[in-house]
Amino acid sequence: MPGPHPAPTAPAGPPALARGAFAEAVADARRAGELLVQPRMGFADLPRMREGLLAVKNARARTVGTLTIDSYTRVGDDASAARALAEGTDLNGYPIVAHGADTTRRLVSGLGGDGFAVQVRHGSANPIGIIRALLDAGLDATEGGPISYCLPYSRTPIHTSVEAWARSCELLASRPGTHLESFGGCMLGQLCPPGLLVALSVLEGVFFRQHGLRSVSLSYAQQTHHGQDVEALLALRTLAGEHLAGLDWHVVLYTYMGVFPRTPGGAIGLLRDSAVLAMRTGTERMIVKTPAEAHRIPTIQDNIHALEEAALAAAGPHARADAAGAEFGVLAEARTLVDTVLGLHPDVGRALAEAFRRGLLDVPYCLHADNANRSRSYIDDRGSLQWHSTGAMPIGATPVPGRDRLRADDLLGMLSHTQESFDRAAVARGEGPDGRTALPV
Repeated sequence: MPGPHPAPTAPAGPPALARGAFAEAVADARRAGELLVQPRMGFADLPRMREGLLAVKNARARTVGTLTIDSYTRVGDDASAARALAEGTDLNGYPIVAHGADTTRRLVSGLGGDGFAVQVRHGSANPIGIIRALLDAGLDATEGGPISYCLPYSRTPIHTSVEAWARSCELLASRPGTHLESFGGCMLGQLCPPGLLVALSVLEGVFFRQHGLRSVSLSYAQQTHHGQDVEALLALRTLAGEHLAGLDWHVVLYTYMGVFPRTPGGAIGLLRDSAVLAMRTGTERMIVKTPAEAHRIPTIQDNIHALEEAALAAAGPHARADAAGAEFGVLAEARTLVDTVLGLHPDVGRALAEAFRRGLLDVPYCLHADNANRSRSYIDDRGSLQWHSTGAMPIGATPVPGRDRLRADDLLGMLSHTQESFDRAAVARGEGPDGRTALPV
């Protein structure tokens, strides 16, 4: 679905740098000036998974596919995944280790080419088995990181995750053309101010580079204010250009990961807003969220509908924001955090662990034992994310006036801010529950 905008500009890497299928799909989309859209999808049932991948490939959009891994495989419990397969028990994703390389190779056979490739998504703090399985099956792309797949939910100590990810990166890098995406820009999904998201994504990218990866992507999750998100994505590109020079890199945007609008019009409006955000900032790839997710587990058709809506929104004429602004101070904040951490130790993994030990990196509302949990964020009157307190981080805060501490009702209000904003806008346009249906019928 070609768009009228110029192709996003991004470093294409040295001519001699060999790209794998996934990175080449991104490069193809960039050359065509189109946004590459991708679902989050994973089924244990092979015919259903194959059907999903084929549907994604044949969608009216430029797409790549996803194999999202199940919870057993994510934590290394491959025996339970294999037992579930043998017993016919449903799993919440694709058990790539239990299925084995031959099965996965057959699953994706004939799907590659024509600008289409598949990425494995998993959520593991120790992904060595998953990476070995995907490489054995002939796949070349995955995602995660030593911090972003350790915090906020894993109980794995940061230093253990760093060691596991160092080994995993080196295994991945041993195969030419492999690609790794940092999940650092999606920390918490919501309520983490953009400066920290940008810094975490860049730092994981530098970690990947130090452990041999030559093709990487940096993530950012859409937050609460379009203008602040524009500034954040451009800041991410600026810092990536400084720290990842000579690598093949691109940026991936995630449609808002928090509480999704409940009205069809609100949900589709938020999805479209994320696609416009991607195109305004030269972002090459976007992970969509389906309007169905506020109500039920998305079907294959829900995912296709979201991909096509995002591609349609991206294809319109969009004014490019070519320079990172300073209204929200995202670039300065992220640069300070990145420089501070990289100055702690030449080994990036050790620097990351030390930064969290000292509280120089501190994720708000994150209860992981290695996180200081002294920072707090809030949504200001403009709708942008700001720091109420920053703990020991080397950046400033602008606390809520007259409030020493945020209350539980403040947090609940922030969690529903985006959902309510887009639902109100949809109702005002007459696109509420009785308006135009955003879900397939």
